[in-house]
Amino acid sequence: MSKAKAPKAANPEPIPDFEASMAELEQIVERLEQGDLPLEASLAQFERGVALTRACQTALRAAEQRVQVLVQKPGDEAGLAEFEPEGEES
Repeated sequence: MSKAKAPKAANPEPIPDFEASMAELEQIVERLEQGDLPLEASLAQFERGVALTRACQTALRAAEQRVQVLVQKPGDEAGLAEFEPEGEES
């Protein structure tokens, strides 16, 4: 009895820092806007773009929270959640 092999999921590339992620996103948008890529390549680029966008959003939320902590007046802790740097979940 032969078993059908499931397609291998592409190993996602690691997400670079915020600035590099934004630069890569700009390149992806340019390539997709040209419309010259085959469907599979377009889908792969789109998937990478979504991953980069999510990473950028996460970085921006963390930065915003860090700024809020820095400008917080002493004794005024209302509305702040505990800050957990990326990769250090409890």
